[in-house]
Amino acid sequence: SIGPAFGENDITSAIPTMDEIVVTATKTEASSGQSGGSSVTVITADEMKAKQQHTVEEVIKGVPGLDVVANGGLGTSTSIFLRGADSKNTLILIDGVMFNDPSSSTRSASLANLNIDNIERIEVVRGPQSVLYGSNATAGVINIITKKGTGKPTLFVGAEGGSYGTWKASTGSSGAVNDISYSLTASHTKTDGFSIANDDNDRIPHNGNTSEKDGWENTTLAGKMDMTITPDFDISAIVRYLDSEVELDDSGNGYVGDRFDSSSWPPVAEPDLAKEKKTESEQIVGKFSIHNFFFDKKLESNLYYQASQQQRDGYNNDGGNDYDFDGFSEEVGWQGGFKIKESNHFIFGAAYFTEKMDSDSSTIHNKTADIVSYWLQDQIFIGNALDLVIGARIDDHDRFGSEATYRIAPAYTIDQTNTVFKASYGTGFRAPSLYELFHPMYGNPNLEAETTTGWDVGFEQEVLNNKLKFGVTYFVLNFEDRIDYDFFLSAYNQMPGDTKTKGLETFIQWQPTVNLRFLLNYTYTDSEDPSGLRLVRRPLNKASLNTRYRFLQHALLNIDVTWVDERDESPYATDEFGVPVSVLDAYTVVNLALSYEISDHLEIYGRIDNLFDEEYEEAWSYATPGLSGYAGVKMTY
Repeated sequence: SIGPAFGENDITSAIPTMDEIVVTATKTEASSGQSGGSSVTVITADEMKAKQQHTVEEVIKGVPGLDVVANGGLGTSTSIFLRGADSKNTLILIDGVMFNDPSSSTRSASLANLNIDNIERIEVVRGPQSVLYGSNATAGVINIITKKGTGKPTLFVGAEGGSYGTWKASTGSSGAVNDISYSLTASHTKTDGFSIANDDNDRIPHNGNTSEKDGWENTTLAGKMDMTITPDFDISAIVRYLDSEVELDDSGNGYVGDRFDSSSWPPVAEPDLAKEKKTESEQIVGKFSIHNFFFDKKLESNLYYQASQQQRDGYNNDGGNDYDFDGFSEEVGWQGGFKIKESNHFIFGAAYFTEKMDSDSSTIHNKTADIVSYWLQDQIFIGNALDLVIGARIDDHDRFGSEATYRIAPAYTIDQTNTVFKASYGTGFRAPSLYELFHPMYGNPNLEAETTTGWDVGFEQEVLNNKLKFGVTYFVLNFEDRIDYDFFLSAYNQMPGDTKTKGLETFIQWQPTVNLRFLLNYTYTDSEDPSGLRLVRRPLNKASLNTRYRFLQHALLNIDVTWVDERDESPYATDEFGVPVSVLDAYTVVNLALSYEISDHLEIYGRIDNLFDEEYEEAWSYATPGLSGYAGVKMTY
């Protein structure tokens, strides 16, 4: 676990510990210090509040081993590279519900429209996690946990505004009444944005083709409800609804611009014609679960139904419909748990998962795939020294048959020196997407699963009465039977050779006083495709420094400094003269955020992004925010 919570009450509390409550690493509720050898990072609600960013994409960028690349400003598509792997190898969950889009070409997930409303914490677990989560969790899992209402019911309203014509209004309520707890939020965010085509890039043509602003609008409704029927019986439900629209730019001869005539080659800029290109999307996830204890809480039962639907409609610059995709997934499952004293925690479960896709533009109509899964895991504690997690799983896919995965993750603690040694070894698989299987031109119904083997080993050390903590993890991932587009077959196919990533994830945390904390993360990621080339847009080196300082009892300052090394770019990226762009420049971005609690009912806050107005690109010719400022107010009753 990288870094403790540093919350609103730190002014009077003892120095926080690194042990946050997590559920993703073992699929049971436990402290991060009792999750075996898993590599886990927890981002708490207090940490998100201190950063004051709008979206999940923005707040996870400093996580070790994780790179997020956006194709423009707020609301544009994102790619998630966990330990150097492709986006399709990371499973995104909201309270355990799959957020990956079954209708996307690779079943990847985009965080573009996912804001931080009503989020209690974000858990990032690195390494193959198919034993607990099945397909797509081959590089790791990002699980977004919704807030649970506690205490006396409260109501809040908030508003903020700032650069690029950005404003947000939000409201919500949370609390507990008798045996029912709840948390509800609603928000609307709108920004005029900036041109996605980078007006500061002098290697692409301008002349009016990088001048149009590309805005984003988002409405989010989120809620969670828990009802305690008896001390051993409770039910819970969550729902999150997102309705978004983002304006986009065209892609041309290796770069982007406001508008191109794609009927000619190379495409010709048409900046004086209509620029209506946009994507409208609607996403909803929901879950209902029944939770029971039996035999003096020795036996635990959790029966659940969960579903997700994502709909995307694209429009071209003339306003005509460009594409439509509708994806739906649902799962019904049961997980049981059995505790033998406190030294052994055994879980076992089964689930039936269905994904569906429909797209008129791609002539993929009502295609489905089903997976039946069975898993078991045992967590063994031997004294205070050894914490061993071992598990296995069988997934039976209705197209290609069965896949077996397994994982072992030990951790060993030396109490005398406060040293923890961790390791894990696991396998994973990714089922081919519905698009890869059934597209009428590019699909291949004979595809089998991609497979992954991954391991890591490292240690964490606490010194100076827990004021100084540091750790190092070395990881290796190997991907076989990787599915990609085969230009010789003009279809998706299992590609020969292995894709490999390896590297180091390190952190140093120093908390000299209860009010001041420094957290430095550094990641080295060496990636290689079967031909020996580095995977695009993955930096070899990346470092981030977070500083949080509470002063004047009610003021909190947060400073984030992020440095990203140069990266290889796609071979299709060129400048206006057709010269290939092989490398993206390194960059450093500094963000500041300051909040002040005037009273128990009123808080004001503000932030400055990209303090030194660094000009940089995460993807060739796509713009990123420059120096910008925002301010807001929140009232609680």
